[in-house]
Amino acid sequence: MFGKLLAPVGVTCLLLNAAAGLTTAAAQTAQQHAALAADSAFIQMAGSLGLLQVKLGKLAQEKGSSEVVRDFGKRMVADYSKANEELAAGAKQAAYPRPVLLIQHQQIYNRLSGVKRSAFDKSYMAEMMSQHDGAARLFQDEAKDGRVQSLKQLASSLLPVVEQHEALSTETARSVGADVTATASQARRES
Repeated sequence: MFGKLLAPVGVTCLLLNAAAGLTTAAAQTAQQHAALAADSAFIQMAGSLGLLQVKLGKLAQEKGSSEVVRDFGKRMVADYSKANEELAAGAKQAAYPRPVLLIQHQQIYNRLSGVKRSAFDKSYMAEMMSQHDGAARLFQDEAKDGRVQSLKQLASSLLPVVEQHEALSTETARSVGADVTATASQARRES
């Protein structure tokens, strides 16, 4: 009689342990998916930002009134063309799709392409300060918290260049009379 009572209890314990194991595995899998989604978001955003920088750099070379803005645009085209190749390779290595220009970045390009030449330098440089401030935070976060090791290393290797661009954009913005303090404050509010 005692053995007959223990058998169902034993089976119930086994089933409960198996269910608990599945719940733990499901939670771990959900955590891994969330981490991978963050890496995917990084590569999409970083790739799109890089594509935007090349397009805007070319626009700055065409519409820039001052030589310093045209030179800044030229540097962005050169530096981000190289970075975009690395980001595309990183996406491929991590089995993510090749980066494309996101709608929000296309809208920034459209807005700046419509700015009159006389106001372009200040508008472009204000945008560059904002974009590079956000890009620096994006790359810092991935370098610190990324889960896909190859993307984490890529973010770490590109971060110094992004930080140089952040400083250069502020310096160039000052030289053309863009409101550096308002743009920096706006960038912090948006984050």
